[in-house]
Amino acid sequence: MMNWLWGGMILIGVVYGALTGNLSGVTEGVVNSSREAVTLCISMAGITALWTGIMKIAERAGLVEKLARGIGPLLRFLFPELEGEEKAKHYISLNFLSNFLGLNWASTSSGLMAFQELDRINRKEYEKQKKSPDGRTSGAINGPETASRAMCTFLIINVSSLQLIPMNMIAYRAQYGSPQPAAIVGPAILVTGINTVVAVAFCKVMNHRRRRV
Repeated sequence: MMNWLWGGMILIGVVYGALTGNLSGVTEGVVNSSREAVTLCISMAGITALWTGIMKIAERAGLVEKLARGIGPLLRFLFPELEGEEKAKHYISLNFLSNFLGLNWASTSSGLMAFQELDRINRKEYEKQKKSPDGRTSGAINGPETASRAMCTFLIINVSSLQLIPMNMIAYRAQYGSPQPAAIVGPAILVTGINTVVAVAFCKVMNHRRRRV
């Protein structure tokens, strides 16, 4: 779908430039935009590599484990079905920390590993479901291909992405010459905070409805 969307936009731009006699402007725009895209990617790659390295150091130093213990009550509130699943909580904590710092790119790997763990737990619960006398557990409902409550909750909260320091946006603004790149911090905290509160409320309401089904 996205291929068709972007391809169509490019085609419309080229056709419009040709019909209006401004094809040279389209060509110049393509060259300038390509150069700018490469420059931006290099800048963001450096920032992402720096903060990913810092996160890795924090993980090996045990800081992430301490964070996981510190936000234990929050994780129990959000993911009550993950009691005893320390590995999943570890990756979720690492992902939350990356998002708090606004490192959306750096949080991708921890998010994928967290989702793999949640998928493993979902499949394990499905096997328990098949073997249980009444055929019901708190995990998978319709099969291992169906997302569990924990998976849905993690995905929605991850998308809402509460950010205390939006490093990626600050880097974007600095790259494009903003006189105050960090001015985005206050609005980002407000908007992402509201997003996260709404996301948590939505997850709790939907999970409560699923328990009643």
